[in-house]
Amino acid sequence: MFSVKAILVKLAYRDTGVDAVTLLALRMIFSLPFFLVSAWVVSGRTENLKFTTKQWLYVALVGCLGYYISSLLDFLGLQYVTAGIERLILFIYPTLVLLISAFFFKQKIKSIQVLAIAISYIGLVVAFFGEIDFQKGQTHNFYLGALLIFCCAITYATYIVGSGRLIPVVGAVKFNSYAMAFASAGVLLHFLFNSKTSLIHLSPLNYLYGFLMAIFATVLPSYMVAEGIKRIGSGNAAIVSSIGPVSTLVLAYFMLGESFSVEQIIGTIMILIGVYIIGKFKPKEEL
Repeated sequence: MFSVKAILVKLAYRDTGVDAVTLLALRMIFSLPFFLVSAWVVSGRTENLKFTTKQWLYVALVGCLGYYISSLLDFLGLQYVTAGIERLILFIYPTLVLLISAFFFKQKIKSIQVLAIAISYIGLVVAFFGEIDFQKGQTHNFYLGALLIFCCAITYATYIVGSGRLIPVVGAVKFNSYAMAFASAGVLLHFLFNSKTSLIHLSPLNYLYGFLMAIFATVLPSYMVAEGIKRIGSGNAAIVSSIGPVSTLVLAYFMLGESFSVEQIIGTIMILIGVYIIGKFKPKEEL
C-alpha cells in the first residue's frame, strides 16, 4: 500500500497539476478524522495508560518527523524523479536506521552489516546512474529530487528508530493514532501559513487522489506497519517490506509508463540483498 503512494502522487501531478503542499494537505485532511477517532477509542479503554509529558513530546516529535517532514520532502522530490527511483532511494532507510542506532544508542555494527550497507549503497549508485540516462538534460532537477528523497529517507529512518522505542511502551495503535494526528496537524499548519491555494474549490479529481492516498497509502498501511513492528520487530519488518521497491517498479511501468533499465534492476536486487542481510543479523533482543 505504501508503494501505491508514489504512483498516486505522480498521477495527481500529471492529471491535475496540483502542487506538492496542496496534495499533501489533501492526503492528511482526509486521514486526520480516522486517526482522531482511533485515538479517542484507544484512550477510552480501561487498560489505557496515560502519556507522560515527556512521552507526549516524543510522540509529537517522532510523528512529525515521520509523516510531516518526511512526507513533505517525498512529495517535493517526486516532482523531479520517477516513482521507481523514489522507492529505491527511500528503501535504504534500514541502513540509516542501523547507522542512527549506532551513533546515538551505541549499538554495535557487525562486519556483515557493514558489508550489507556497502552492497545497498553500491546498488543505489548503480540504479541512480542508470536512471540519469533517461533524464535527457534534466539532471539538475533529478539531483535535486534525489537529494530531497534521500533527506526523506533520513527523517523516516529517525521515525522508525523512535517508534521502535515508543511502541513497546505505549502500544502500537495508540502510538500510531497520536503520532499521525500530530503529523496531520503539522502538515495542515504548514499549508495554512505557506500556501495561497484554497482546498475548497479544487477539481473533483484532486479530492479523489487525496482520498485514495489517505485511505490506501496512509491510514491502513500506517496501522499495519505499527502492528507489524509490534509483532515481529523492526528487523523482520524490513525484510518483509522488501516487496516495496519491486511493486513500485511494476506499478510505475504499467500505470505511469515509466521505463526501467538493466542498471535499475541490478541496483534493486543489490539493495534488497543489503536490506535482507541487515534485518537477518539484527541483535536478537531487537527482533
